[in-house]
Amino acid sequence: MNFGSVVWFLGAVLIFFFLWRVGVSLLRGMTEPLPPPPPPGELRKIGVKYRCSVCGVELKMTLAPEEDPEPPRHCMEDMDLVAPIE
Repeated sequence: MNFGSVVWFLGAVLIFFFLWRVGVSLLRGMTEPLPPPPPPGELRKIGVKYRCSVCGVELKMTLAPEEDPEPPRHCMEDMDLVAPIE
């Protein structure tokens, strides 16, 4: 065995252990339970965008007391959900 083969073998072993550690930590992260929801009345982070169908004004909602809030009213009508914000 020459020196080049030993270096390739050690490099392959290091890459294997690195990928193994990353894979194990990803699997651990997926198996942990979700955190409990906040108590009622506390604001939750959300990201939704609404548009008034009458005048066209847009509203970006970032906090709400529940995860799926009712649409706000504008021009005496419920606003339309445009899209969830990523």
